Amino acid sequence: MKKRVISAVVLLTITASCVFLSELSRVLFFAAAGVCCSYELSRNLEKLEIYCCAWVMYVYISVQAVLAIFHAGPIAYIACFAGGVYLSMFSGILHKKVSGSGALYTVAGLAYPGFLFGLLMMISVSSVWLKCLAIGSIAAWVCDSFALFGGMLFGKHKVAPLVSPKKTVEGCICGALSSFLSGWAIYALGLFPDLSLSFLILSALFCSSVGQIGDLAESLLKRMIGVKDFSNLIPGHGGMFDRADSLLFSIPAAFLCLYVAGLT
Repeated sequence: MKKRVISAVVLLTITASCVFLSELSRVLFFAAAGVCCSYELSRNLEKLEIYCCAWVMYVYISVQAVLAIFHAGPIAYIACFAGGVYLSMFSGILHKKVSGSGALYTVAGLAYPGFLFGLLMMISVSSVWLKCLAIGSIAAWVCDSFALFGGMLFGKHKVAPLVSPKKTVEGCICGALSSFLSGWAIYALGLFPDLSLSFLILSALFCSSVGQIGDLAESLLKRMIGVKDFSNLIPGHGGMFDRADSLLFSIPAAFLCLYVAGLT
């Protein structure tokens, strides 16, 4: 437990420093996290004798970072993804070890986690970056805690026993209900006076629910590969992918809420 707490404090300190230092530091932080997750994914897939072209994922994320820094339009991001797909398939043709399965899994890696980290980088240079990060992160973190304790106290019915045996319907409901606390906490801080309490609660509800889907999506990958954690990069917490799973879904969900409400 002590190791877990120390790791969490160090990780939060590094994250906060990068996020609040500058626009460039935010983009570089998410790019570095994306490369770490891509590396963890490719290395773990090797346990199934699937050899991805990790360098294609690294290049894809790096180009997305450049596009974010220069505030590129959607066409540039589409072209970037298309280029990544072409490179992935071409690498499968050239390298016998990669072959068809490796090429297809490389394309999958471009989408998850690559594309989602691209969204985070794009959001991090937008005018609503702080709102998105605050709503998405707080909703996901509070939801995780309430889902854990709710499952321990009331859990009886499994949500997806073949994917994550410990997650229960009751825990997920407790996590979703925590959105009322998350929304109220953000409102009480008074950081975003233009956002109403009802909007914050509904947004937190949506973000926490989508974040739980992200958590299950990562569990699905780990179950497929047969590992408990993607790596030991963060002592007591697993790998970077293990820490970013729900945030990859909840932060873009927060941006979507603000966009639909006409607040972007």
